[in-house]
Amino acid sequence: MVNKHMRRLILYLILFKAFPLYAQDSTTITRWDLQQCLDYAKQNNITLNSLRLSARSAEQDQLLSRSAVLPNLSASLSPTLTHVKSTGNGDFTPSFNTSASSSVTLYNGGYLKNDIKQKDLLAKVAGLDLLASENDITLQITQAYLNILLAKENIVYVRDVVATSEAQLKQEQHFFDAGSVARKDLVQIQAQLANDRYTLVTAQNTHRQNILTLKQLLQLPTDTAFEVVEPDTLMAAALLSPLRDVQQYALANRPEVKSSELSVQSAQLELQKVRAGYLPTLTAGAGIGTSFGANTYYSYVKQLDNNFYQQIGVTLSVPIFSRRANRVNEEKSKLEVGQAQLTLQNTRTVLSQEIEQAYINVENAQSQYDAAVEQLRYTQESYRIANEQLKIGAANTVEVLQQKNLYVQALQSYIQAKYSSALYIRIYDFYRGIPVKL
Repeated sequence: MVNKHMRRLILYLILFKAFPLYAQDSTTITRWDLQQCLDYAKQNNITLNSLRLSARSAEQDQLLSRSAVLPNLSASLSPTLTHVKSTGNGDFTPSFNTSASSSVTLYNGGYLKNDIKQKDLLAKVAGLDLLASENDITLQITQAYLNILLAKENIVYVRDVVATSEAQLKQEQHFFDAGSVARKDLVQIQAQLANDRYTLVTAQNTHRQNILTLKQLLQLPTDTAFEVVEPDTLMAAALLSPLRDVQQYALANRPEVKSSELSVQSAQLELQKVRAGYLPTLTAGAGIGTSFGANTYYSYVKQLDNNFYQQIGVTLSVPIFSRRANRVNEEKSKLEVGQAQLTLQNTRTVLSQEIEQAYINVENAQSQYDAAVEQLRYTQESYRIANEQLKIGAANTVEVLQQKNLYVQALQSYIQAKYSSALYIRIYDFYRGIPVKL
């Protein structure tokens, strides 16, 4: 009995480990790091799974095209009843016709050969489209994840600001009770505390909204209590690779570019398939068959022998006049080739522009981050000095509140610049093939 309970416990722990999201009650908070979010999305995202089904469909088309060069085989059995009227009585005489036939295409202008090549390319295109969609979702989840971290850090700092305002109000209330400050100074501190608390509520709502955004990207159940893991450190500065090197790497390796290149080749193969319509088709065929009536066994055997036939032959089909169908199909295929080439050109141009924009974003974000760090240092010190002066009566409430507002603005600018820099660095590195990590 003990062994039985132990086995159940071990099984439960294994399932709990493998499926942390569904092994817990909906009120239990699930904490995932960025990699867990990315892995879950790649396995469960509806868009990605739809693309996987499209890729499997393309694989089936690939198998079908390869099988088209093989001979086919079909058989038939046709039982019939024939009514015969004799001596005033009607009789039904059964008879049977059986046959088997096979044919194979010997030549069709290279259509089957080019169709196999095209279906191979389309299967690869489907796989590349899946990878491109995975890349897009990776960046979306990374941005949503960092937005959550930004909101959480902002909440921490705003709570500190609220705590400071509460301490200031307590001190100002003491001065007011002692008659050393006017009521308007006390009211100003009270108003500032109310404003800080409102800012805290806004920050908390922003955090909840960002959590919802990530859950929607992950397509988690709405009742899932979800939180993200905060990294120990967050890199907000890095040495950038040269823009031209990153562009060259991306143009040679990104799946959207490879997909567009293969689409051009597919369109060219489609043109060759269409041109096969001008050429003759040569087909070889063979067949066997017999017919017999259901009389006596001896008659049945004799009929099988007498009526048994075998045939083999070839068929040459030459297109003479197609009512302009071949010409129109060829011209439309040429247009499709041109369209595919334009799509490839646009894909390369857009990708190069996106990388350049990412490079500019990183440079700007890092410059803003450096400036924000310096600004925060000075405003924090000015705010500290103003608080000390207020305690000894060397500064008034208005001056302190002005320094506090400058400090809060600098603090928010610092947090925003830090996470913007972290995001843009990872986007830029992602274009040069570095996986997203925090």
